[in-house]
Amino acid sequence: MNMQKARERARALVGQMTVEEKISQLLYNSPAIERLGIREYNWWNEASHGVARSGMATVFPHAIALASTFDPDLIGTVGDAVSTEARAKYNKSVEWGDRDIYKGLTYWTPNINIFRDPRWGRGQETFGEDPFLTAQMGMRYVRGLQGTGEFLKASACSKHFAVHSGPEPLRHTFDAVVSAHDLWETYLPAFEWTVKAGVSGVMGAYNRLYGYPCCAMPLIKDVLRGKWGFDGYFVSDCGAINDIWANHHFTETIEGAAAAALKAGCQLNCGDAFRHLVEAYEQDLITEEEITDAAVQLYSIRVLLGEFEEHRPWADVPLSKLDCREHRDLNLKAAREAMVLLKNDGFLPLDPKTAKTIAVIGPNAMNQVALEGNYNGMASEYVTPVEGMRRVFPNAEIRAAKGSNIWREKQCDWGGFANMRSEGVAYAKEADLTVLVLGLDCTIEGEENGTRNEYFNDGDKVTLKLPKTQIDLAEEICDVCRDVVVILMAGSAIDLGEKITSKAHAIIDAWYPGAQGGLAVAELLAGVYSPSGRLPVTFYRADDELPAFTDYAMEGRTYRYLRTEPLWPFGYGLSYTAFAYSGESLDAECDSAYRVSVRVKNTGDRAGQEKVQIYAQYTDSRTPTPNFQLCGLAAADLDAGEEKTVTLDIPKYWVSAVLEDGTRCAPDGSVVLWIGGHQPDERSAALTGTGCRKLVIR
Repeated sequence: MNMQKARERARALVGQMTVEEKISQLLYNSPAIERLGIREYNWWNEASHGVARSGMATVFPHAIALASTFDPDLIGTVGDAVSTEARAKYNKSVEWGDRDIYKGLTYWTPNINIFRDPRWGRGQETFGEDPFLTAQMGMRYVRGLQGTGEFLKASACSKHFAVHSGPEPLRHTFDAVVSAHDLWETYLPAFEWTVKAGVSGVMGAYNRLYGYPCCAMPLIKDVLRGKWGFDGYFVSDCGAINDIWANHHFTETIEGAAAAALKAGCQLNCGDAFRHLVEAYEQDLITEEEITDAAVQLYSIRVLLGEFEEHRPWADVPLSKLDCREHRDLNLKAAREAMVLLKNDGFLPLDPKTAKTIAVIGPNAMNQVALEGNYNGMASEYVTPVEGMRRVFPNAEIRAAKGSNIWREKQCDWGGFANMRSEGVAYAKEADLTVLVLGLDCTIEGEENGTRNEYFNDGDKVTLKLPKTQIDLAEEICDVCRDVVVILMAGSAIDLGEKITSKAHAIIDAWYPGAQGGLAVAELLAGVYSPSGRLPVTFYRADDELPAFTDYAMEGRTYRYLRTEPLWPFGYGLSYTAFAYSGESLDAECDSAYRVSVRVKNTGDRAGQEKVQIYAQYTDSRTPTPNFQLCGLAAADLDAGEEKTVTLDIPKYWVSAVLEDGTRCAPDGSVVLWIGGHQPDERSAALTGTGCRKLVIR
């Protein structure tokens, strides 16, 4: 069913409603209209990495971990699995008359904001710092969630339009000021491309942009609907319309705020400010036509979801699909691809047959919360790193200890038990190998959580260093145990410090890896598979001076405009095998794209997956251009000795100069494409010992 037909059916339904009834349907918790046979519907649902907040579901790796797979096809498959579970839940909820929050089919995901600053607590919900990677992952996830049939399998929603990435404590009052160049080159592309992918919803941000609250700004009509042709629904972030008057002081009254949002093109309110549309209507601040248009837009989505069909689509998806074996296997595959091997001096992989005593120590060694991240569901089975090690290394003696809290030094507050290091260090001293499982979890790193101390500010990080209690534990263990491997579990970039980084044989970034994450970690250590994850963010050195958190200019930020050497670069990750590139060629060129081919060979002695990356490097006399811009991705599975030809279409959109006014155009200088397993910077070449192939376009 196309949107035009859905809108016709929606208009017929809405045409039978009174003004008050129409207004009631513009709230996320829309009440029933019994005289018309319309059931209540709650629009608020979440599925960042699996159906969230409503009981059992497959808990996939968090979004930042999914991004590190550098595998858009995989993310589409994950999205399809998530929407299957969404339908299974919805079917049973309808059967039992349960229409509560988190029980509908309108999912407020994906978060496609740019992770521009490593301190942002919500960066874990994004697909990283790059606009191309974010757009690719966002498009595939949207298509996976929504399906390709006559009806929407589920409704996806790109958020938070349009320039939003912290700081968390300021989000209700902050005015993000960016140049037109940065706006159009960095912040808007992922929204544009998910609109092209057919996303059915867009959510506005809390903050202001150029002085306008994002849920009442001209960009909604001028750009989102006018320039890009978006025909879905627009929803406020939760409480954001109340912010328009209470915190941004953009209007003098709450009814004025509600009217400003509605007139700007916001049709749905997460919150209760739209209850005041009744007063706004009575005060002639809005018209009935504007109310009607908003209601019709919302009902078009409900029609497309099949709510009013006699035989509801996907009504036969059973509850047994929730966290089923098929989805757990997919979850493990995603977790495996998400693991990024940052360092390996040849110590890994280990031989499970010869492993003896292994100490698994650290605050995340047995921490289920660190598997989940935030915006998560509840899995039927969790595999922590300790449990994973016991499964994969059955002949070894596995000893586990927490060793420290994530940041609090004291375990007890009544004068004793100041720390747990002695136990962790004792286990490590007696072990043949220590696996240190360090990092954060979403109780401290995340969305506006009220925690304020020397390490965290309302969900944001204050420093890129690990909290001192973990550093002390790790450094003592490095002193007493010769063989140490570090597993880092967090949603953002962290600098472990020189001592730990230099003494550890290997360092693995596992992110928040989902319910099967501990198994993926252990299998990586044992060489069950070869790692293929790549960093979707730059890891800066903790002592480097970052731009001000409130500065939204891209200069000095991310791999695209970084002027210093990173600790670990964007696009970087090691493997247990090796790959060689050859025969790169420009096969064809049209007005919109370059078609590029390259041969990739696995030159190692084991199977592996290579993440083929293409970066554009171009110059323009009129405007700043990135150091490099990722513009092509492919995942190539290769057996030892196998060679494949990989062909990619590179949209010229991503090889465009963005002028001062935001206009995209062909660069007036040189254009070069770099092809390899990482970006073509000196740091990546030094860390991997490999370069990239150069393809000169002009």
